[in-house]
Order: sequence, then structure tokens, then C-alpha cells
Amino acid sequence: MVANRKKFQGVLNILSFNRHFYVIGFLILVTLITIITNLKLPNLFLWFVIGVFAYGLVTPLLVSAYVYDFSGYYSFKWLQPHINNNASVKKIVNINAGFDETSFIIKNKFPTSEIKVFDFYDKKQHTEPAIVRARKVTTTYPNTQQITTNKIPLKDKSTDLVFLLSAAHEIRCNKEKQVFLTECKRICKEDGKIIMVEHLRDIPNFLAFSVGFTHFFSKKTWKNTLLKSGFTKIEEVKFTPFMSVFTCNN
Repeated sequence: MVANRKKFQGVLNILSFNRHFYVIGFLILVTLITIITNLKLPNLFLWFVIGVFAYGLVTPLLVSAYVYDFSGYYSFKWLQPHINNNASVKKIVNINAGFDETSFIIKNKFPTSEIKVFDFYDKKQHTEPAIVRARKVTTTYPNTQQITTNKIPLKDKSTDLVFLLSAAHEIRCNKEKQVFLTECKRICKEDGKIIMVEHLRDIPNFLAFSVGFTHFFSKKTWKNTLLKSGFTKIEEVKFTPFMSVFTCNN
């Protein structure tokens, strides 16, 4: 089975899951326009406010369309430089935070590999409306197991490849991230790898998402956390200006 993606599904997901932000933003804009008009402030000021809000509301959608719909993210062509030989990958783990768009694609990419899917979503901790809405429409991969971030139910050194695709940033506490990544390292074989893809708290993502970029973590934070989790080889490569691929080896 393969989960087929619709045209512009990435940007439509962003718009749907975060619609509360757009409703609030639109209401604030209308309120400001009304105030400016009633106070008879200069038109330049009015157009400045409209421009700022238009930028803040539209730019994230344009960037999301670029990253998720036009960059080839879901074709996984970006992965090949990080994997020496697909045939050598026998056991794969894909871990998500309650929204899974990649497991069927990974299985299609590695048809002879065994893939296990884990979901660390915790409704008591992960209460953001976007995640709650995303879970209602996600296609669950068969036999997906619910886990906690401090325990992955697999043996030591049992996995060739662990995927963390736009998921690990949902763990907001750095200490919890470290515990979780230590678990990911534990289940990796000596020559195993973790492939982590994340937006970063950096200038490109600030320009794309304005204050929303604070939902992500900096390159320094990720590298420090990965080092504290026991990884000795960490490589970061940009996939588009807005996303980074971290390859972590034992």
C-alpha cells in the first residue's frame, strides 16, 4: 500500500492544521484597518500594516509549498547521498510525533527491508491544535506502536536506519530530547545511522515563518543534544535553505 499525495497537499496541510493562526491574524488585521481608518491615519501607514500581515500570513504558505510540494522532499531523492547501499539496509525504524506521511514512502523506497513505525505523541504533553488536527487525518501505517520518548521497545544494536522526519522538534524539553536520542542511538547497529530532518531556528526560517521559527531549534542546540546523546559523527547538510538533514553515526 502507498499513501498517494495530492497536489499542493503540503501547503494545504499547513493551512488546515494551523487555521486558527490565520483566523486570528485576519481578525487582527481587520481590527487594525478599522482603527487606522477611523483615526484617519496616512494611507502609507495603512498599506504598511496590510503588507506586514500579508507577508506574515502568505510567506509561510509559499515556503511550505516550496519545501513540501516542489522540492522533492517526499520523493526521498535527497536521501541517496546519505545511504551507501539500499540493499544493505535490512531493518528500518521510522518515528513520528502523531502525523505520519512518510512510512509508506519509505517502505516503497526500501521494499525488501523490515520497517517498524513508532509514534511518541502524548495527548497530555502535545496539546497544540495543529498536532491534534493532523492526527485526525493521518494515514496510520500498519502495526504502528505508541511509545514514550524514554523507551523504544527494540533490542540494542538491532536497527540499520532510524528516520526522524520533522518530528523530533515536537519534544520541547532539551533533556527529554537527549533521552530520546540516546534511545535512538541504543537501537542502532555499530554501522547504523539516524537520519533526522528539521527546520532550524535560523535566519531563512525567520524570514519564512517570522515568530513561528521559535517552534524550531537551532543547529547548535541539535548538535549539542546529539553529542550529549553519545553520537560522535554528526553531519548537517542543507536540503533547501529551510531544512537540514542531520546524519548521525555511532
